[in-house]
Amino acid sequence: MPDRFILHSEYQPAGDQPQAIDALVDGIQKRHLHYQTLQGVTGSGKTFTMANIIQRLQMPTLVISHNKTLAAQLYSELKAFFPENAVEYFVSYYDYYQPEAYIPQTDTYIAKDSAINDELERLRLAATGALLERKDTIVVASVSCIYGMGDPEEFASMEQQIVIDQTISRDDLLRKLIALQYTRNDLAPERGQFRAAGDTVEIYLSHREDYLEVQFWGDNIDQMIRRNVMTRTEIERVKEATIFPCKLFVTSKEKLLAAQRAIREELKTQVREFELANRLVEAQRIHERTTYDLEMLQEVGYCQGIENYSRHLTGREPGSRPFTLIDYFPKDNFLTIIDESHATLPQLHAMQNADRNRKMVLVDNGFRLPSALDNRPLAYDEFKSLQKNVVFVSATPGAYELSLTQPVKQIIRPTGLLDPKVEIRPLQGQVDDAIEEIRKMVEKKERVLVTTLTKKMAEELSECLRKVGINARYLHSDLDALERVDIIRSLRAGDFDCLVGINLLREGLDIPEVALVMVMDADKEGFLRSTTSLIQTAGRAARNSEGRVILYADVMTDSIKAMVAETDARRTKQSAYNKEHNITPKTIKRAVQASLHADDEARKMVSRVVKKMDAKDDGEGDYDITEARRQIEEEMHAAAQALEFERAAMLRDQLFALDKPAKKKKR
Repeated sequence: MPDRFILHSEYQPAGDQPQAIDALVDGIQKRHLHYQTLQGVTGSGKTFTMANIIQRLQMPTLVISHNKTLAAQLYSELKAFFPENAVEYFVSYYDYYQPEAYIPQTDTYIAKDSAINDELERLRLAATGALLERKDTIVVASVSCIYGMGDPEEFASMEQQIVIDQTISRDDLLRKLIALQYTRNDLAPERGQFRAAGDTVEIYLSHREDYLEVQFWGDNIDQMIRRNVMTRTEIERVKEATIFPCKLFVTSKEKLLAAQRAIREELKTQVREFELANRLVEAQRIHERTTYDLEMLQEVGYCQGIENYSRHLTGREPGSRPFTLIDYFPKDNFLTIIDESHATLPQLHAMQNADRNRKMVLVDNGFRLPSALDNRPLAYDEFKSLQKNVVFVSATPGAYELSLTQPVKQIIRPTGLLDPKVEIRPLQGQVDDAIEEIRKMVEKKERVLVTTLTKKMAEELSECLRKVGINARYLHSDLDALERVDIIRSLRAGDFDCLVGINLLREGLDIPEVALVMVMDADKEGFLRSTTSLIQTAGRAARNSEGRVILYADVMTDSIKAMVAETDARRTKQSAYNKEHNITPKTIKRAVQASLHADDEARKMVSRVVKKMDAKDDGEGDYDITEARRQIEEEMHAAAQALEFERAAMLRDQLFALDKPAKKKKR
């Protein structure tokens, strides 16, 4: 395994990228700047610039994004740039999460309810393991990286190294696995479990997709083989292996006993305070709940909501900050990149207060001990204190970033594309004018994005466009995630011509086919029509050489003036660069994602099989259904491994479609 970051790319830095890379690297290596900002316009290759900075600095890197979807996109891109290095993905592992809460006004207790995504939990453990084992690690994370975790030193001290010819009995290995929170399952073991049969132990490691087969000869380890979980075929023979704890909240037996004593002492104090205040219900409640948790810790070393006792388990002082993913990085020798900082930083600032307010109610009413307050996200000042080399990345840095540092601007695109032209048109007759403009774009086979202020307006406008013969659809947060992804892919594929939306159109949409962006009611000053929002929205047309933006407004608000001034300044600089270097801007040509084609093939395959089955009445033959299932299942598993969860779910639905006609025939 290499200890150095090795960047793989068929491209070299171009446009403003070389000067931006040099400036940011020098800022860290020579000027020792604590904070820097990369202000890169849409389509200027900010991720490629990040990759080059990582390669130049040779530092473990934490990349923070403000949501899982953009984090997954960054993870995929950086993994392609650094295939030889450890690029990991760390986000919240909940598919669904309802936090524990209490509403005193109605005496309503809401128990914690969640659905943990097993694959995301594995990826979190893989990220912490990579940070402890390797120096060449990049972790792409959501803001969940500032939430409390186990002590990294304790986590590292409990890892178990096993090697060929090591003298250790089978039973001793099993005991060590149990101490690491692994459980025995001799029938159908899964991740975080093990199976023992004779002189062979199969360990389904918490941080890997395969499993480790350990073969003993007496009290010596004779062979270790990594095998595929599904097929049980051999992947490789290894001479050594590292077994990490199965849970991030794990502690030694000695610390666990000390924690139990501390919890009992805190419980006595809290019960006494409730009794002195004549709050007997609360005293009984906290006694029963905590005693039950202590019994679980005593018997199995774990309990539901164990994170609420993290202060005692890690031996921290009251009020001290929790351990987080950041503590797994080497101290003072790592790089933090905050992507889309104008959206990510407000989340980092707000997390701790919102969490504390909810937990204070639980503590005051006897549902949790006061130490539960120390299981929390980092306060922003605590987050700052852990950082040494920070690079903010955004097309529109916020006031906070600009107050800390003068931005390094990346305005010239490697493609030579200019910022889109901006036109201001009156509000009167904006819908009729928009219809005419969209029709012109449809004739040129170009796509159009339209932004409105409300969901209802988006739905009504898309319906109005359909009535006049324009193939349009709307997009907003009421649609589920899979449907939103499918709509965006359909727009790129040309299944329809115009997409109407609200704030979801600002960021994260990479659609080169879009040549026109229209902003309805652009002079309604506010969050959706701020300078930042307008610039981000206009950026959706920046990947097309014919890109234009139309703002419908009667008043030139300060936001519109600032947006137009910024766009004009960028176009002037970009045009001068193109003229000097004899560059002709060309629309980015990028194929529709392979997953869309794969899904279409799956649908076609299912359709063929279903037609064959419907044409037969005798029920004989497999109608190619076995082959169809095999191919779709392979695509589904490959999509899941590549973190293309939306596509994997769509392929799963195709499998269900195959099963339905089969059941019908059997009846």
